[in-house]
Amino acid sequence: MAVTVRIPTPLQRLTNGQGEVACDGKTVAELLGDLERRYPGIKERICDQQGKLRRFVNVFVNEEDIRFLQGDQTAVKDGDDVSIIPAIAGGAWPVRPISDTLRVFGCQKSDVSSQMYSDR
Repeated sequence: MAVTVRIPTPLQRLTNGQGEVACDGKTVAELLGDLERRYPGIKERICDQQGKLRRFVNVFVNEEDIRFLQGDQTAVKDGDDVSIIPAIAGGAWPVRPISDTLRVFGCQKSDVSSQMYSDR
């Protein structure tokens, strides 16, 4: 039995479309090495040039964040589940004129104004 590694969608093209793969290793670092052996090029997406996990990549062993365990030296064993999750950040709600937003909801500015102040 091996460790199940859950691969995020953006990296699945490197694992032949597989969302889960089986890998071997006694630590997360060894697991990532085996992952690279099986799927060349994937480790550089997860680790920096020094081999350390990139800041925006989160790794969980059995739903526990390895940053709060022993990092990439966190022990893994047969049957464990490891999830690689890229951090998602940025973006902003699009700023649009209120009339555009209201049109999406099928309203007009006068409808909203009268409803907002109808109890006054």
